[in-house]
Amino acid sequence: MPDPLLNSVQSTKRTFLTVDLEKLKACLALTKPRIAVLMIFSAICAAIVAKQGWPDMWTLFALATGLALSTGGAAAINMWYDQDIDKVMERTMNRPLPTGQLRPQSALFLGLGLGLLSLIWFLVFVNVLAAILSLIGFLYYTVLYTMFLKRKTPQNIVIGGGAGAIPPVIGWAAVTGDIGWPAMIMFAIIFLWTPPHFWPLAIVKNDEYVRARIPMMPAVRGFRTTKKQCLFYTFVLLPASFVLYFTGYTGGIYLTIAILCGLYFLYYQLRLWRENDDRTEWAGRAFYASLMYLTVLFASMAVDSLI
Repeated sequence: MPDPLLNSVQSTKRTFLTVDLEKLKACLALTKPRIAVLMIFSAICAAIVAKQGWPDMWTLFALATGLALSTGGAAAINMWYDQDIDKVMERTMNRPLPTGQLRPQSALFLGLGLGLLSLIWFLVFVNVLAAILSLIGFLYYTVLYTMFLKRKTPQNIVIGGGAGAIPPVIGWAAVTGDIGWPAMIMFAIIFLWTPPHFWPLAIVKNDEYVRARIPMMPAVRGFRTTKKQCLFYTFVLLPASFVLYFTGYTGGIYLTIAILCGLYFLYYQLRLWRENDDRTEWAGRAFYASLMYLTVLFASMAVDSLI
């Protein structure tokens, strides 16, 4: 015969575990893990180029862990600060704070805690330069971009792109202890890539940004100007990506793939530019093409260095 007390205890345990699991999922969502993966990937590729081969596994682990903590903490603070606009944008209204899964204070404390832990981690297990660069990236994204640029200027993505461009420099510093020219070229690649990567998405989600009163380029200057700007940055990006070959750290494999990837990316930006401004089909395609472009480009750096 079933014991009512035992059944009650088991039911309470299941409820407790379910609630804890949901909170863990919400905390993970606060860290924007998909963005973190791309940033960690670019840093590891830069570390491989700097070493001209595989760095030791501990260095790669320490680098990836430190960046995961830093980017996750910055993302949590970004969601804490942006909770008001996240509530009115369809793209973000299901995040943990707008849905009430977590309290705003929890997001803030999580972000600050991860940021501090990242700084300590880099200082103890990597080196001082990597720690300083990680802190700069953290503050760049949370303070300069999130709290100042995002809501004040249509150049928010352009200037704010520096935050996403720092990880390769951190990866380089983790291996070499300094900042070399190849690392700065990688920084420039991501910096120039950011506008033609994000603005197509801003075109697709323009109504949401208008409703949230965020001055993204399409909302302030219109689709036609935004598309021209995307094309401009793409034309600057492509030769910038070729420069890495002339540093001697990459060879013909990288240069060939950089040219082919550049033409691929340019094709999507040209189709976006030619598309009527009342349609957004090629804007969506250009956004996803930009992700493929950067991933393949950085992977080719690493493969060339390994070979």
